[in-house]
Amino acid sequence: MAISPSLLLSLLLFTTFLSVSLHHSTADPDSDSDSESSDLVTELLYLQSQSKSGVIHLNDHIVSRFLTSTKTPRPYSLLIFFDAKHLHSKTELHLQDLYTEFSLLSSSFISNNDASSASSLFFCDIEFKESQNSFSLFGVNSLPHIRLVGPNVKNPKDSDQMDQGDFSRMAESMAEFVESRTKLTVGPINRPPMLSTNQIAFLGVILLIWAFFFIKKLLTKDTFLHDWKVWLLGAVFVYFFSVSGAMFNIIRKMPMFLVDRNDPNKLVFFYQGSGMQLGAEGFAVGSLYTIVGLLLGVVTHVLVRVKNRTAQRVVMGVALVISFWAVRKVVHLDNWKTGYGVHAFWPTSWS
Repeated sequence: MAISPSLLLSLLLFTTFLSVSLHHSTADPDSDSDSESSDLVTELLYLQSQSKSGVIHLNDHIVSRFLTSTKTPRPYSLLIFFDAKHLHSKTELHLQDLYTEFSLLSSSFISNNDASSASSLFFCDIEFKESQNSFSLFGVNSLPHIRLVGPNVKNPKDSDQMDQGDFSRMAESMAEFVESRTKLTVGPINRPPMLSTNQIAFLGVILLIWAFFFIKKLLTKDTFLHDWKVWLLGAVFVYFFSVSGAMFNIIRKMPMFLVDRNDPNKLVFFYQGSGMQLGAEGFAVGSLYTIVGLLLGVVTHVLVRVKNRTAQRVVMGVALVISFWAVRKVVHLDNWKTGYGVHAFWPTSWS
């Protein structure tokens, strides 16, 4: 008995449909999820490769694609730098400086880690005017602002915010924040050299020419090194540099001041807490110490040469009053900052 072509075609279509249905019903959903996650990581790696520093520029669409529309846990974390170009003119915010440090952190992390580690954390930036919805999504209302969105974060507002103290020392403190939250190793920050090879060679030639004339003047004792005023100013500078904590500020790259998180229009010059010191704070205390030191030098080296007893007593009294005021200010600041108090005790024989 012959089978008609139309019946044969119908049986073939039915068999194909049945096999496809069985394939989808028995397919592993985890493999589909892994495939989707792998595609997301591949897309992020591609976006990362388009940036010189490895920082991915986000917008509302990309945030939806890689954060809000994806299932948790995600195979990656995102460290996001929130920026606003119209605020770059406000130098007290240091947005451009912080972004430069953020870019160094990104490039250093990528260069110091292998492909598997580098693909588990991506560095991103997002601009306010381009992505206002994303700013609202994260609840960002002040800058500077950096967020770490972990693999298990569903609501962006629940992501980890980097405190001001975490980026006070620029890229190094940002790296400490990343390592403490993600358990990844950032590695050393690869900073570009301050001077190129040609610039160093040019400065070397200039230095050799200058050294020839300087040695000639040095032999004739006709240089600034033979002026006692220069040595006096140098000694005062070294003293101020030592007591103001300037070396600590340079090593730690401490800012002069911070922006108040509660009021962006307000600046913070004194940080309460023993673990951190701002530049303005150190200069203020250093100035108080220097005032006391200079007054002590005037009393011991200049005032003793004055023959007028009345003038001596007046200057001595003024010096004591100012020195007492300066020391009292330093003690008060130390007590406010650290909680430690300085107490005076009378000799037991006086009681």
